[in-house]
Amino acid sequence: MRIPILKLHDLLLVSIQVVLDDKSALELQEDLLQKIHATNAEGVVLDLTSLDMIDSFIAKVLGDMVSMAELMGAKVVLTGIQPAVAITLIELGISLPHIMTALDLEKGIELLKDNGVVHP
Repeated sequence: MRIPILKLHDLLLVSIQVVLDDKSALELQEDLLQKIHATNAEGVVLDLTSLDMIDSFIAKVLGDMVSMAELMGAKVVLTGIQPAVAITLIELGISLPHIMTALDLEKGIELLKDNGVVHP
């Protein structure tokens, strides 16, 4: 099952509502990069609110996805990181430097707006 990627103005909105396994994480990465290319999106909000757990491979894929999207010119905000996910990332020693985060989808869009990405 593919994760939907919605377009809103100059943004792409991705809300992960399923448990990510290795295959679905890699599919999401490929789909997101294709959608950025096809729409010339300037920003991406990646909502992780529904993710209760994360492993080192999924964390690496998410970090890579952010880096790849930014190489393509899209600013990325991760939103809704659950406490258990944050703890796991730190315990695994996974650092996601330079990644913008926000508590929820609304604050993520505001953050991109404040950074000049959103043009309604």
